[in-house]
This record gives sequence, C-alpha cells and structure tokens, in this order.
Amino acid sequence: MAFQIKQSDTSPILEAALTTAAGVAIDLSGASVRFHMRRAGAQTALIDAAATVVSASGGTVRYSWQSGDTDSAGAFVAEFEVLYSDGSIETFPNDGYLRIDILPEIA
Repeated sequence: MAFQIKQSDTSPILEAALTTAAGVAIDLSGASVRFHMRRAGAQTALIDAAATVVSASGGTVRYSWQSGDTDSAGAFVAEFEVLYSDGSIETFPNDGYLRIDILPEIA
C-alpha cells in the first residue's frame, strides 16, 4: 500500500516502524536516520534529509515534509537509512521500497 499525499502539501507526516523480517522493532538508541526519496525509475534522490526518531526502543521514525518536497506529482520510492552508533548502516525496508504517490492538485 502506498503513502499518498497531495501535490504541494506538507501534511500528513510520513511515519514508519522499522522492524526485522520477523516483525521485531529495531533498536534505534544512539542511531541517526535519513530519509531518501526518488521518482520511481530514476537514479537520483530528490530528497536526502534527516528523519526524526520518535521511539528508539519501538523503532519508530518520521519524516516531516518540507516546502518543495511534494511539488511534482507522480510515483516515488523511498527508504529510511539508519546509521547505528557503531558506524554500521542498515536501510529499511530492506526488501524493497516505500511507495509514495504524490497526487496532482486540482488548482
């Protein structure tokens, strides 16, 4: 299922629970997280920005859309990249991408 937002909107905030394949929450204590998004089929990221850790023990993160992030309507793919305190990196989801649909505004 895709996350949907209208063109030029900055709400709702995108929130995700980062989990293992078994559904166990990832411990984000001491970690930093970045949000990446690109147009589906493209190679270049349109967004590479800091995400917020909402619950370190629950593995919950969020990205608050910034002005300009949703200016172009279309299908996009996204991911959250975690940099753990030991320097290792893990990307979620690791079995594909989050699908983001930016729907055209009427006026």
